[in-house]
Amino acid sequence: MHLVLKTKVNQPLPVVWAGFDRTLFGQLNPPFPPVKVKRFDGCQQGDIVQIELNFLLFRQDWVSQIVDQQTTDSEIYFVDQGVRLPFFLARWHHRHRLLRDPSGTTVIVDDIHFRTPFLLADFLFYPIMWLLFAYRKPVYRRIFK
Repeated sequence: MHLVLKTKVNQPLPVVWAGFDRTLFGQLNPPFPPVKVKRFDGCQQGDIVQIELNFLLFRQDWVSQIVDQQTTDSEIYFVDQGVRLPFFLARWHHRHRLLRDPSGTTVIVDDIHFRTPFLLADFLFYPIMWLLFAYRKPVYRRIFK
């Protein structure tokens, strides 16, 4: 499945890139399931991010590795790829793109490819994933106002 969400924020590209840190990461998580950040190395190639999802009756670890990071005049991006995923995901590839807008602002793009263990579940899970990432849009706008 492929999901893309775009959010325009009122800060220049270097400011937005500098703000992609552990504090932002902690604020991007929706209220459910509660998330505990166990490790956040950063957004550079080779970095590891580990979170724990709390589903009340059980917990699931999610570990991703930053497998690519590139910077050009018009774009900065990094890619996190799932290394150890919760039971409901079989594959995770998330390209975080920060695009320089001609107006001097930045467009944040969450470009996600994911798979669940079952094809039917991919389609059922898609609206949930969309909601989880749509939750980020007002957070991005508030932080980068």
